[in-house]
Amino acid sequence: MKLRRFLVGLALLACVGRPAYAQELEPRLLANVPPGMQFAVLAYGYSQGNILLDPAVPIEDLDASLHTFAAGYARTFSLFGRSAQFDIVVPFAAGNWEGLYLGSEEKLTLDGLGDPRVRLFWRFAGAPALKTKADAGAYRQDVIAGATVQLIMPFGEYDPSELINLGSNRWTVRSGVGVSKALGNWTVEGYGALWIFGENNDFVDGLLLEQKPLVTAKTHLIRSFSGGRWMSLDVGYGFGGRTIVEGAERDTRISAFRFGLSYIWPLNPHHSLKLLGASGVRLEKGPDFNVVGLVYQFRWGGPR
Repeated sequence: MKLRRFLVGLALLACVGRPAYAQELEPRLLANVPPGMQFAVLAYGYSQGNILLDPAVPIEDLDASLHTFAAGYARTFSLFGRSAQFDIVVPFAAGNWEGLYLGSEEKLTLDGLGDPRVRLFWRFAGAPALKTKADAGAYRQDVIAGATVQLIMPFGEYDPSELINLGSNRWTVRSGVGVSKALGNWTVEGYGALWIFGENNDFVDGLLLEQKPLVTAKTHLIRSFSGGRWMSLDVGYGFGGRTIVEGAERDTRISAFRFGLSYIWPLNPHHSLKLLGASGVRLEKGPDFNVVGLVYQFRWGGPR
């Protein structure tokens, strides 16, 4: 069997600086990637619609168009004899927003860096570290379970005089667990995660912004084809995350779905392209927009 190809997909749909208040749709994160592999990723996405970067912002009838670029790096390694990976993503975004604030029309154009994020993922069951090509060739997935922790750092562009920003000016931690089951050429994955938000003590001219935890769940149905190609149908849901400004709770509880479709096309053993599309649908608050994207990935290293 060929080495498992192109299995590290760095998050694109939420790399505009703030956390994705619904979900990051990222299939095959649980796939058993041999240690020693390294990945460099360049990504582009275009979003159109109600891109609500922060539900605490009191803007109505928001319409936006956003171009997002991201550069990422990932490396796999062995942790207690199991497959693990570390990755980092740095986003850049440029966009236009139009909406109503206190009954007046507001327009804003922004470009700059978003909040970078670093992540550790450990597949603690069903994914032994495949240290040689013989190990990789003999491995067949059954059930894999894993856990992740991600840190989103407040280093993106931020102006406290503006309602909309690309950076968040607060630390955020996301932790989660997931399970993957292989069924022939099909794979079913399920994930759950909890977002914990730090305080922003300079929100809109010095106000204190707090946010309650956000719970997310997502599932992926993946079909593998010959030559390392695969396709994924993705569904996610996010709930919670109500914001508090200067001690007063706002009517900003998030309840939103996101639906996505991804297709991976390996160009050769080291290069691949990923095409993706997603649509957000909010039930209460949260993102409500469409996005299309293209991801280029280069990989090197791997088992001896």
